[in-house]
Amino acid sequence: MSRAGKKRKLDKSRQDRLYFDSYSDVTIHEEMLADHVRTNAYRTAIFRNSDSIRGKVVLDVGAGTGVLSIFCAQAGARKVFAVEACSIAEQAEKIVKQNKMEDRVEVIRGTVETVELPEQVDVIVSEWMGYALLHESMLNSVLYARDRWLKPGGLILPNRAELFIAPVSDPVVEDRLYFWYNVKDQYGVDMSCMADFAQKCVRNSDIAVNTVAGEDVLSHPARFAELDLRSVTVEELRSVGGAFRCESFGSAAVNAFCVYFTVSFPCPDGPHALVLSTSPFQPETHWKQAVLYVDRPEEVVQDTPVSGEVRMYPSEDSARHVCVHVDFSIGNHKRQSKTFSIPDWTSDAHI
Repeated sequence: MSRAGKKRKLDKSRQDRLYFDSYSDVTIHEEMLADHVRTNAYRTAIFRNSDSIRGKVVLDVGAGTGVLSIFCAQAGARKVFAVEACSIAEQAEKIVKQNKMEDRVEVIRGTVETVELPEQVDVIVSEWMGYALLHESMLNSVLYARDRWLKPGGLILPNRAELFIAPVSDPVVEDRLYFWYNVKDQYGVDMSCMADFAQKCVRNSDIAVNTVAGEDVLSHPARFAELDLRSVTVEELRSVGGAFRCESFGSAAVNAFCVYFTVSFPCPDGPHALVLSTSPFQPETHWKQAVLYVDRPEEVVQDTPVSGEVRMYPSEDSARHVCVHVDFSIGNHKRQSKTFSIPDWTSDAHI
């Protein structure tokens, strides 16, 4: 039961404990493994890089159930250090033994910032991405591992991430708002006065994690940020973003923006990198898309420009959680500005 009161900032140790505890339940690991797009992309990337993995030492940051560690062992790794901070590490050890990999895969319980490895590694693999890419901020741990344990010129899987934004017209939102005008026809009670309240509730400052249909996207997506994991710094992650510009496909009302990401794996056996995409135009993943609802929808027609800037940064309440600030203009309409965040366990309901 939630308690009324002011939201309190969590100290870092409590943030970390709550974060790691969330990965101790089977549900989240079931969801990730059931995400075929995600898991198969990693498996394919690992085996395509087998020449760089065979006979080498691998570090799996945030190993979870250890599936990526086992993929690396199957690809010929001499040794895999599977570092996992939460209690799922106990299950990972059982999985490793069940697959007769205990001679090559060593599960180490702890954070990558605190464990000691017996040697430097040739490869780092990690599935660190959160909603809107940076929610949960596990990337900081990957960068720490890179700087502390990766040999010069070592391989990082994935080694590149990109962020995209596009205007959308979400019909579900409009249906929910117009619902209150229809109550009288259904039940003989006029509830149209609820429309303003509903609008405040629906078009709030939460980052909604939803599946966006491709037909609801109103323009070609625009890339607004790129991260090279071989060189990006923790300091640079304090503010990630950039400018964007799109042109609308046709006539509709822009009532939200969709933010999604891709990550890329180097593929030495082909001319192009292997890309894991969370685009609404690609098969769905468990990340879905981050949807940002604007306060004032604006109508667009063919080729109406939609432009602005996006900035992503850690929340003041919890450094593991991301905020997204968008300044934007739609055609000749007045510039709008809004800051969004994902509702989470920083609330008093969990304190």
